[in-house]
Formats: sequence, C-alpha cells, structure tokens
Amino acid sequence: MPVFWPSVLPWGRRQWLIAVLALPQQAKAQASARIKIAAASNLKFVLADLTSQYRQQTGVQVEVSLGASGNLARQILQGLPVEQFISADEDRVLELVKAGRTLDAGQRYATGRLALILPKNSALPLAQGLAAVVRALKPGDKLALANPALAPYGMAAQEALLRSGAGPLQAGQKVLGDNIGQATQFVATGAAQAGITALALAIAPELAPALQALPLPESLHAPLHQRMVLLQGASPAAMAWHRFLLSPPAQAIFLRHGYALPQ
Repeated sequence: MPVFWPSVLPWGRRQWLIAVLALPQQAKAQASARIKIAAASNLKFVLADLTSQYRQQTGVQVEVSLGASGNLARQILQGLPVEQFISADEDRVLELVKAGRTLDAGQRYATGRLALILPKNSALPLAQGLAAVVRALKPGDKLALANPALAPYGMAAQEALLRSGAGPLQAGQKVLGDNIGQATQFVATGAAQAGITALALAIAPELAPALQALPLPESLHAPLHQRMVLLQGASPAAMAWHRFLLSPPAQAIFLRHGYALPQ
C-alpha cells in the first residue's frame, strides 16, 4: 500500500516514520540471514548447542566449518569464504590479524581443558593418571592425539606427555589425528587404546557411551586460551552472532561443556 507524506509533516517526523515502517523488512532480512564461520574441532558440540539456540531466538542460521585451527587459518588466508574464525588458541587469530584479514584483534571467549580418554571397556589404569596409562600400554597399542603442528590441543597434549613424566612413547605408538575430533574418534572406535583430547569432547553425551575420561591437571600444559575474530567484510548478522557468543547466556553454555570463562 502506498504511503503518502503530508507536505506539512516535519522532516524529522518523516524520517522516524520511514524507520518504523522499515522494521518488519529488517526483521525479515535478519531472520533469513545465513552466516558462515570456521571453528576449531573441539567446539563441535558446544557450537551445536549455541547455533541451535541462536537460530531459535533470531531465525539466523550459522553454518560451521570445523577443522584444526592451523588448517582453518591457512584456508582463510587462501580465501575461505567465512565471516568469523573461532580458534582453539590465540596465535592463529593473531596470524590473521597481522595479515590484515580481520576487523580487529578479536576477543578471548573461553579457556579449554585436556582429558585423558580410553575406550569404555578398557582395563588400563585411567584413575592413576597419564603417566601410568602410558607405561601400561603394550608395544602394539596406540595413543591418539591431534597433530601438534596443526592443532593447539595436540600441542598441549604433547606438552602434557612430557610434563607428566610418562617418558617417550615407543616407536609407532603415537597416532596423530588431523584435528582433535579425529583423534577422539580413534579412541571412541577402538582404533587407539588411549588418547588425549579436549575435555569438551570427552564429556559430550554423544561420546560418553564409548569413552572413559579423566580431566588432566592444568599444570601439565600452557593455558588453552581460545580467541575468536570477525573477518574483513563480516555482515551485521555475523557481528550480532559474535556479540551473542560473549553474552552471559552463551558463556553459561561454554561452562556447561567443560570450558572455563576467559580471563
């Protein structure tokens, strides 16, 4: 229906009416928005909860590409079409900042933890800790972790092995996943007899039936501070999603999945 503006209507009032009439169209555009993001594999289950809740609240669909933080940062530099990068560490974000690919330096959103995992039916001495499990491995057994060259959780796992006093693994005992999700699956499927993964994956209801898990002391590795950043060209919808992740309701979901709040 056409809108007629009386010539006597003050200019400021006209602008206000135009803004009010545009609100339904803006809401509709927001509800149909799609955001593409890249995120570290340790975030698989927490992001499933967060994106579901956000879509229920706003109608916005967040499409997530999961992978090792190192691989994702490289792909973004090569032109991966995403609006946000949620890393498992801070260094990969800073690489993108230095390359001029981001809107700012990003924000720390959570701190992760490691967990030692075994298959559900394993008889290895999980309660005795990492060093005891490594010593109990047989020559043909495998211990899974993410590739330290690509995944921050893999680097932390390698550090934990050294600090725990477990000693070097025998030749062929270490199996590397391309990301922390793949390393976790090696244990869940029985392809590896033990593994070091993200606590958030180890306690996920989807994996709990297949795994035994023991949180590892934070003293065994450098803090797993995790940072996220908006990329150049990020849409208003992506910016709103980014703000949501820092909100108290979203932070409560991170806590429920085994993360600590950023410091």
